[in-house]
Amino acid sequence: MKSSLSWLRVLVLFFTIFGLMEFFIDSGDKPAFIAYPMAQLFLVFVLFLLIAIELILTAIENIIFQALNEEAKKKYLASKSESSGWAWGKKTYQKLLGSKPIEAESEIILDHNYDGIKELDNKLPPWWVYMFYATILFGVIYLFRFHIYNDYTQDMEYEQQVAAAQLEIKEYKKNAKDLVDVTTVELLTDIGDLKAGEKIFMSNCVACHMADGGGGIGPNLTDEYWMLGSGIKNVFNTISEGGRDGKGMVAWKQILKPAEMAQVASYILVEINGKEAADPKATEGEVWED
Repeated sequence: MKSSLSWLRVLVLFFTIFGLMEFFIDSGDKPAFIAYPMAQLFLVFVLFLLIAIELILTAIENIIFQALNEEAKKKYLASKSESSGWAWGKKTYQKLLGSKPIEAESEIILDHNYDGIKELDNKLPPWWVYMFYATILFGVIYLFRFHIYNDYTQDMEYEQQVAAAQLEIKEYKKNAKDLVDVTTVELLTDIGDLKAGEKIFMSNCVACHMADGGGGIGPNLTDEYWMLGSGIKNVFNTISEGGRDGKGMVAWKQILKPAEMAQVASYILVEINGKEAADPKATEGEVWED
């Protein structure tokens, strides 16, 4: 005879094993079964194994049951019924439902008869009544908290959420630098970024601007004169989109990543501009003021 709790036993054991796996396997921010595909195969194997064990136990129980005589079968079924794990569940369900059994419906029948259809005076289910009381209690607490003692307002909650979102965006941008563009680029002063910018400059820019930025084919980057403006946004945009039409340098956005353009632009402004060049080129453009 198949136990009515066998499926519940399978689920409890499965989720217990699942919880232990997630607890002991270090998978960072992701769940282990997502981070490691082998964990998914393991869980599927465990589930099939538990189901197979339950089927085998049920088959053994049925074989033993069929071998009993009729009197033993009746005793066995009676003991199974008395020890059923769902007895308490059925009683709890009946209490929560609050309805009368069919045998006792005569006690609550009303004197209303419509073509043989009778009306019962059923009470509201206890779970519904308790939930209604809970909403009243919630309303009273809400009234005192927000309208009498003036706890935080919707405006304050909105401002807090916006501030938290801005912090999350800032943190996200730190780890996703290639999302930077001319509107969001900021001057980088970290030594790692400046070293990376120097490497890019020495690999791509020295042919026109010289190693010290004094200028050659390209303009002098050490003075305060600029053709297309200074500042991180202007320099980033010039590197990305190129110089003057037909005269300036090519657009580097097809070659360099946004993060790399931000690094080399920052290197120019921090490490080159304002420094002395060995053989500076004559000034070009206008003095740029922020």
